[in-house]
Amino acid sequence: MTSVVWFRRDLRVEDNPALAAGVRSGKVIAVFVWAPEEEGHYYPGRVSRWWLKQSLSSLNSSLQNLGTTLVTKRSTDSVLALLDVIKSTGATQLLFNHLYDPFSLVRDHRAKEILTENGIVVRSFNADLLYEPWEVLDDEGQPFVTFSSFWDRCLRMPYDPQPPQLPPKKIISGDLSKCPSDTLIFENDSERGSNALLARAWSPGWSNANKALTAFINGPLLDYSTNRKKADSATTSFLSPHLHFGEVSVRKVFHQARTKQILWANEGNKAGEESVNLFLKSIGLREYSRYMSFNHPYSHERPLLGHLKFFPWVVDENYFKAWRQGRTGYPLVDAGMRELWATGWLHDRIRVVVSSFFVKVLQLPWRWGMKYFWDTLLDADLESDALGWQYISGTLPDSREFDRIDNPQIDGYSFDPNGEYVRRWLPELARLPTEWIHHPWDAPEYVLQAAGIELGSNYPLPIVTIDAAKARLQEALTHMWQQETNARAVLENGTEEGHGDSFEDTPIAFPQDMQMELELELDRDQESVRNRTMRHYEDQMVPSLTSSLVLRVEEEDEAESSADNRNLARDDNNRAQVPTEVLNHRMQSVLPQFNNIQIALRNTEDSPAESSTSRRDRDGGVVPVWSPANSSYSEDNSYLQRHPQINWSRQLSQTG
Repeated sequence: MTSVVWFRRDLRVEDNPALAAGVRSGKVIAVFVWAPEEEGHYYPGRVSRWWLKQSLSSLNSSLQNLGTTLVTKRSTDSVLALLDVIKSTGATQLLFNHLYDPFSLVRDHRAKEILTENGIVVRSFNADLLYEPWEVLDDEGQPFVTFSSFWDRCLRMPYDPQPPQLPPKKIISGDLSKCPSDTLIFENDSERGSNALLARAWSPGWSNANKALTAFINGPLLDYSTNRKKADSATTSFLSPHLHFGEVSVRKVFHQARTKQILWANEGNKAGEESVNLFLKSIGLREYSRYMSFNHPYSHERPLLGHLKFFPWVVDENYFKAWRQGRTGYPLVDAGMRELWATGWLHDRIRVVVSSFFVKVLQLPWRWGMKYFWDTLLDADLESDALGWQYISGTLPDSREFDRIDNPQIDGYSFDPNGEYVRRWLPELARLPTEWIHHPWDAPEYVLQAAGIELGSNYPLPIVTIDAAKARLQEALTHMWQQETNARAVLENGTEEGHGDSFEDTPIAFPQDMQMELELELDRDQESVRNRTMRHYEDQMVPSLTSSLVLRVEEEDEAESSADNRNLARDDNNRAQVPTEVLNHRMQSVLPQFNNIQIALRNTEDSPAESSTSRRDRDGGVVPVWSPANSSYSEDNSYLQRHPQINWSRQLSQTG
């Protein structure tokens, strides 16, 4: 049998269930389809495309060493491109690993439908999560609504996550003579200079991901509990871009961290145990982001709880421009935004600072901030970013209070006590004493003059004072609650029944200079792709990269790759079970860019032989759907009505 293995965000050869299944079945055709137009507004940003280019090159080298090569295709329709590959190679089955963002879920269902109609076997697997979303449910069989309850259940599951698999020793390649690769263009001439800086700090590729994991497990992990909040030093794992592109499996990260925790527990090292618990919690947040996206596929566009649709956002592009340029007048915020633009990276604590400032102080629409993160982060991840911005915006049952404003001055002395982080990214403040580094507006005039600072000239005054922001936020919240009360009263009186659903509202449009110019025509001409105009920030210069993010890892012994990989010889007993419910009819409104896709999905019924097998022994022949039997977008089955244990000051409607 010849299998097409469809690579997406699983760019590795080890612990790759789809690739392992293809190797066991016979010949393998490894394929990557570049169709970014399918992502709509979420066309990959510059740094994300740079990483993808390097990662694909690394994957191709590994596949060539094992006996095959990676076929790359440029298309505006992934499913049709896959069908062309299958027909030209004579393959009989398609294998791929699950993704959970709404775009991928729609695309994967369409792939199964079309290819099955053409007589192609479609099988899919879990390679991105410890547990599939439909496996982690409360005692009533419902999805969890808070992270703590979700993660507690994950840690108490009756079975452990599958152990990571070793890479195959050899791959038998299918016939590629009639399936040439397309040349993929990931950058244009104007982007190459900035991209060249990234290579100083980052090394994409699955083998480098393993080195980064080993370096973290044997180094910073021990003191993670005490050092994780320090923004001015390399105290975190830097694994998030590797995890996003699937260069390292989350199961491998989990098992290695737990192994280290057991070792430290045996040694009585309580600090080490606590460090692992906190690090695994960050892995749990990544799991939870997929969980939320699967159960609430609109979360990247709509607030999870409906009251926020009444919030009077400040639609001010000048505020937005000052924030992204790092000219708000708050040093910690500005340093973070300049680091983001220069390196494509932000410490997780700084991400919270700049996003909280964006939403609470400037009161800009949270989707603008999420979209900017998507465009600029190396580890831009739709599910994780949506969860983070929903958390900051107070629209999760366990998120921080919306009326809580974090003071960047106080955060500065918490996360950058010596001011080194600010001095690195704001050279105009480098001579300012630490006493004033996070609030230069309070410094005496003689101190400012000695440091060469003229507020309002070479460094801005605060764009909004914290006291003014607090007062304005309280006014906005009062307005929001009043509007929510009025809307509920209208619904209860029956005068405008059904108009309370926030899906009826049109989201605030992105600023004009955030819009990417996409070529939406079905044009496969490579020259037109090469000449495609990408977005530019003419108002912002890219600072030189410092060595702060350079992660130097000693070369590992490569003997593991040639070790006995008996795990790959196991039976197909680790395939993910997937539910058989059909997509909710509201998907057309959630993803309008897919309106031309007929979402009439026909899921294959389980055979009698399979019906008695356990959850872990099911074949992943049907791609996941996110419409549990009890799912509803109506007010009558809202989050809070189904989960009355959530403590809110008043009953809030769910957005969908």
